[in-house]
Amino acid sequence: MLNERKIKMAIDLRNKFKEIKILKDEPLSNYSWTKTGGKADYLAFPKNYQEAETLLKFANENQIPMTVLGNASNLIVRDGGISGLTMILTDMNDIHVDGNHVIAEAGAAYIEATKVAQKAGLTGMEFAAGIPGSIGGGVYMNAGAYGGETEYILESATVLTNTGNIVEMGHDDLDFGYRHSSIQDSGGVVLAATFKLEKGNKVLIQAEMDHLNYLRKSKQPLEYPSCGSVFKRPVGHFAGKLIHDAGLQGYRSGGAEVSTKHAGFIVNVDHATATDYLNVIKHVQETVFKDSGIHLQTEVRIIGKA
Repeated sequence: MLNERKIKMAIDLRNKFKEIKILKDEPLSNYSWTKTGGKADYLAFPKNYQEAETLLKFANENQIPMTVLGNASNLIVRDGGISGLTMILTDMNDIHVDGNHVIAEAGAAYIEATKVAQKAGLTGMEFAAGIPGSIGGGVYMNAGAYGGETEYILESATVLTNTGNIVEMGHDDLDFGYRHSSIQDSGGVVLAATFKLEKGNKVLIQAEMDHLNYLRKSKQPLEYPSCGSVFKRPVGHFAGKLIHDAGLQGYRSGGAEVSTKHAGFIVNVDHATATDYLNVIKHVQETVFKDSGIHLQTEVRIIGKA
């Protein structure tokens, strides 16, 4: 972005959005779960629907690139950072219960939503007890684990369209697939989600959550920063097994390494950069393809400038 445009943008942001926290040249490594990533020109923290809507309309009217982040867990931001205006929704994190429904704002942690459901004696969300992402990210990518997926329990989502309108989208409108929703195609922003659950036994719900978290802790390298599962599951195969069979566990570029505990994870073991991560991803894809003829597609979202 040209310097003069950045100056005008700074003046406009300062004058128009005094109630919204906006940081300039903010390192996104402070927010990403990999602890990597370049700077955002401007990073805004909307607290409600109206602030998010206002920011998006401002960006559209001024032809400023807009990027939206949730908990930045299943994400790699390139070392060149992100131009324009970036919204991070972590301050939009309300979660409440209404009958058999859990309603959560986009920036709320999926893990926290499972705790709220358990306390209310609602079952169906246990599979997400260890998913580190946000509610918005979970809907956006149809997050799932241990046989459960977001689409199984989602009733509707509140969405900010790319034209700046707030709409309600039902389950069928979201066109869910494996790690996919129609939000990825439309460029909209999930603001909140309503989950329909069933009445259950609090003790049994907690026991299932504890069991799944034990499995996650025993199998996944939670002791290191990572972006979670890097690759989608190929049809008829498991990405981790393909990577393991190709002899790639322990492969390292810079400070990023294919986990020796779970081959589907790339971990930050020594001050890795985003470029280190991308180098490992490329090497894994090339090696697995040579070894098995299968091309691994990334599940992790990769954004920003090189």
